[in-house]
Amino acid sequence: MRKFLAILITSLLITTLSAQQQKREMRAVWIATVANIDWPSQRNLTSKAQREEMRTMLDGLAKNNINAIVMQIRPTADAFYPSQLEQWSHWLTGKQGAKPNPYYDPLQFVIEEAHKRCIEVHVWLNPYRVTNSENLDVLSRNNLYFKNKDLFVKYGGKYYFEPGLDETREFLNSVVEDVVERYDIDAVHFDDYFYPYRVANEEFPDEATFRKYPRGFAPNQKDDWRRNNVNMVIAELQQTIKSLKPWVEFGISPFGVWRNDAVDPRGSATRAGVQNYDDLYADILKWLKEGSIDYVAPQLYWEIGKKIADYEVLAKWWSENSYGKNLYIGLYNSQLGNAEANAAWRKGNEVIRQLNMNKRFPQIDGAVFFSAKPFLKNKQGLNDSLQNNLYKYSALCPINRNIAGEASAQPQNIRIVKDGSDAYLLWDEVEEEGGCQTAYYVVYAFKGKQIGNMNDPANIVMRTTDNCIDLREIDHKFRGNFSFVVTAVNRYKHESVPTEGVTRRL
Repeated sequence: MRKFLAILITSLLITTLSAQQQKREMRAVWIATVANIDWPSQRNLTSKAQREEMRTMLDGLAKNNINAIVMQIRPTADAFYPSQLEQWSHWLTGKQGAKPNPYYDPLQFVIEEAHKRCIEVHVWLNPYRVTNSENLDVLSRNNLYFKNKDLFVKYGGKYYFEPGLDETREFLNSVVEDVVERYDIDAVHFDDYFYPYRVANEEFPDEATFRKYPRGFAPNQKDDWRRNNVNMVIAELQQTIKSLKPWVEFGISPFGVWRNDAVDPRGSATRAGVQNYDDLYADILKWLKEGSIDYVAPQLYWEIGKKIADYEVLAKWWSENSYGKNLYIGLYNSQLGNAEANAAWRKGNEVIRQLNMNKRFPQIDGAVFFSAKPFLKNKQGLNDSLQNNLYKYSALCPINRNIAGEASAQPQNIRIVKDGSDAYLLWDEVEEEGGCQTAYYVVYAFKGKQIGNMNDPANIVMRTTDNCIDLREIDHKFRGNFSFVVTAVNRYKHESVPTEGVTRRL
């Protein structure tokens, strides 16, 4: 089981292949989840040092063509942002309730810095966990736990919200509503922690709640009641998010096995000791089928050929059971080079082998890496393989098939302006309607005076939030006559009709 704070990276394979593959590979979500084990690197860092670390991290991720991050903003019913509902996270400042000093808003800062680099921001919240141990001294005296202890239970030496209570769902919806309303985020993200992983010889203490609020479930249907508790909050959160900003996605990164086929013929040919449906009470397939979530990123943290949970078996199973929703596969790049890991993780690069295997399954839209540190260290040459091969070219984040949206407005008045020996490509800024802003622009370049294949990611010069680029910055890439076109991409991830082309000799 993985550590609880981390950075995930989601990405799609980008290579120049057939026309059909090129069109698919123009769209890729590459997400990095930012939290305590990756950022801040130490709890005693100054606000300035925290910001410098984040800028360095984002620059490094951008070099790998990462186009989204998932920032953990609520690890234990706390906040990496100013909140009237919960206290500042001790993972950020070292003490719950203590704001950064000098003050800044980490979430707002990350959003601004990421969006400058055309990187999406998905905010990662844990729904139920309150502490990571039985030590209540880590909680602020203003914590909701001390104001209404009836909302919480202790299990396995940790404290949790009681999932069976209406108040729990209402509070969680209030937290998500607050974040979506106040911040320009691109998605809300939960991982695998719903009901906690089972603790040996200990039953989750919700019998009293079940008896008091059975909601029509019989005494022998507690497991179904628990699943219903999670089903309700997932459906309600989707409604909360879409009522405010319909373009904001809701994604889940579950444990990699829904059910083993020995338990359910619909399950995977695995023998995992944990199952989402039976142990975490998370019926992922129901949410996918009903559209309660917009994307799924199952954590397939096992190597190819592993007997009880083969990566290949699970990648195929999820590709056949995603119900048409966006599918990103979770990869365990933190395991690369681990001296205690199986040989697959120490010889060559298992993650690259898995990325290449993903090409066989067209339903797979991307890959999620856990976590960011291996990228900072270039473990097993991972960065080299991505930058020189699989992620060589920039990519647009894929349109979410569960969310309706229209194409962005077309940029107008594209032109080349000369200033002495300098030359700039400019266009008028696009103004979208209905509160859905332009996310970024995409600049394409083609050899000669004709517009070529816009489905080939090799023709993308850059993605930018500016409406102007200095052509000197790309002189080293081009020689001779080149034609340029520009498109706009909105928050729904829909690309506009391209501008007319302009040509310049470089």
